[in-house]
Amino acid sequence: MASTVSFWSCIFLLSLIVALSAGEDESKEYVLTLDHSNFNETVSKHDFIVVEFYAPWCGHCKKLAPEYEKAASILSSNDPQVVLAKVDANEDANKEIASQYDVKGFPTIVILRKGGKSVQEYKGPREADGIVEYLKKQSGPASAELKSDDDATGFIGDKKVVIVGVFPKFSGEEFENFLAVAEKLRSDYEFGHTLDAKHLPRGESSVSGPLVRLFKPFDELFVDSKDFNVDALEKFVEESSIPIVTLFNKDPSNHPFVVKYFDSPLAKAMLFMNFSSENGDSIRTKYQEVAGLHKGDGLVFLLGDVEASQGALQYFGLKEDQVPLIVIQTTDGQKYLKANLVSDQIAPWLKEYKVMLVF
Repeated sequence: MASTVSFWSCIFLLSLIVALSAGEDESKEYVLTLDHSNFNETVSKHDFIVVEFYAPWCGHCKKLAPEYEKAASILSSNDPQVVLAKVDANEDANKEIASQYDVKGFPTIVILRKGGKSVQEYKGPREADGIVEYLKKQSGPASAELKSDDDATGFIGDKKVVIVGVFPKFSGEEFENFLAVAEKLRSDYEFGHTLDAKHLPRGESSVSGPLVRLFKPFDELFVDSKDFNVDALEKFVEESSIPIVTLFNKDPSNHPFVVKYFDSPLAKAMLFMNFSSENGDSIRTKYQEVAGLHKGDGLVFLLGDVEASQGALQYFGLKEDQVPLIVIQTTDGQKYLKANLVSDQIAPWLKEYKVMLVF
């Protein structure tokens, strides 16, 4: 009888321990809570840490919180470990920290590297799986080595902008400059490097480098550069990664290009039309042709589907019955408009606009 009691006592205790352990695991918070008293000390200890600045009243912050916590729990077992933290930027004592990172809205998420010496804006998804995938890439090398055709095909794809360096060896000034640019721009683009251009799906495959090949899902599909000056290489990436004509429609894959378009410091030409209209193809073809001729003339070009562009039309004070229409907004805010145009009017009107600028 004693042995029976002992047996069931052990089973009970074991069950209790398991239950308590599960409860502790469920209640454990993986997101670090930082404030003015421990922020600098904590950040300085980490080579890579992600910090969310939030406000308790913020609806977007409340929606993000469980996803952020779930991502933190998954990433806690990543190798290397990825640490997620949060700061209540609504607290007066923490507002100085928030101001250091130019926090103007909530939530604002930043990636801090090298003990806080390098600051990068988080530009990834806001749901747990997406956060995990994005941060795994961001915590790894800035550029991935492509060793085979399969590596290159999986990395490059046909729906995104990627930059690949081709080198005779992974050393020297050109390679170091390439890595420096990759580190700086890694939140916006994916970078890879290879010893053999034959692995790459497009472009001349016999080159040995050093060269940089930028792949894109539009225009000429790829473009090369052999200028490894850091500033020149960064400019090459930024300029070559923007379509000659940015499409403004409901396709979410175009949204990053639309953001880059409106962030551009150049004058903006915008043609709004009904993409399914009878004369739509001829207008789009002519506009693309004219934009190509004026590439580098201080203008960036956008083609907007009227159905997806209602907000833009309202912002610029335009009406749907004016489409097809083209409007140019200059760098000083002036607007030049041509409404109800046909394809043959695009080139002459743009020429008139440029003449008006001279006078």
